[in-house]
Amino acid sequence: MKQLFLLIAVFMISATSFATTQHDITISFKGNDHETDTSLKIIFQLSTNDTLAHKALMKQIGNITSVEPSTKIEVICHGPGLEMLQINKSVVSKKIKEFSGKGVVFNACEFSMNERKVLKENILPSAGFVKAGIIAIVKKQNAGWSYIKAGF
Repeated sequence: MKQLFLLIAVFMISATSFATTQHDITISFKGNDHETDTSLKIIFQLSTNDTLAHKALMKQIGNITSVEPSTKIEVICHGPGLEMLQINKSVVSKKIKEFSGKGVVFNACEFSMNERKVLKENILPSAGFVKAGIIAIVKKQNAGWSYIKAGF
């Protein structure tokens, strides 16, 4: 019987010790929404030239910014997705300009531009550039950004 009590005591001390070494994440609750001390950061990857996907992405960005206006959003366009940022091919250039004015960042992949022979002057003026789209996405993920693949 003493061994059972001793075993229980050791277990309780171990459990208490383990619990005090864990890191707590503070989340406050307001209604059904979860709030944290940090704002949301989302990196979108767009690699399709499907104009319906481009329009859907603009709708998603609009939805996100209407619900969580402090969300940091960046869109990386590469491969066929580069067409969304091309002056003569974009069907959402007005939305890109509007969202850029609200802090959303749109970047074209220079690797894709070189491969497709697209000059910087053919990219929308509200867009920026990254050397390699995939590398930029991975760096954002390593920095704590949430990744979303845009398209269908």
